Amino acid sequence: MTELEQRAHDFAEKAHAAIDHKRKYTGEPYIVHPEAVAEIVRSVAHTPAMIAASYLHDTVEDTETTIEEIEKEFGAEVAELVGWLTDVSRPEDGNRATRKTIDREHSAQAPAPAQTIKVADLINNSLSIMAHDHKFARVYLGEKEALLDLLVRADPILLARARRILEDSLRTLAQNKD
Repeated sequence: MTELEQRAHDFAEKAHAAIDHKRKYTGEPYIVHPEAVAEIVRSVAHTPAMIAASYLHDTVEDTETTIEEIEKEFGAEVAELVGWLTDVSRPEDGNRATRKTIDREHSAQAPAPAQTIKVADLINNSLSIMAHDHKFARVYLGEKEALLDLLVRADPILLARARRILEDSLRTLAQNKD
């Protein structure tokens, strides 16, 4: 792990712990999710900035951290990636479907490194949701299917993996009408 990657990991771990952020279904410390996303990104062509952004991808969205703090601590390249990975919709923009459309359009404009991280995030979240909440998975997977169609610049290996997970998950849900 590079020094940049380690600093990003430690920063994200501290930011999420400061608000006692836990994984929804397991109650594990939240950092397990960014760690999993970083490992997925490591499995394909990547840069240290991509790994750093993988660790930090939810900090601006979910903690008190600002994009300005990310830029100050980690530089413009990492901050730009985190910016592309942060949802831009707000509750006042409308219902969930409207907000997800706004966020999808934002992600569609992202550069390849950010789209690759987004696909890794989708992979990890899809696996977690399928393991713990089939009811919500029906909503989530539909949203992710629409998003995958727009992430055309993402790493093709991860994109193919995400599509397989999505197809397998949808097939499982169709077979198990729970």
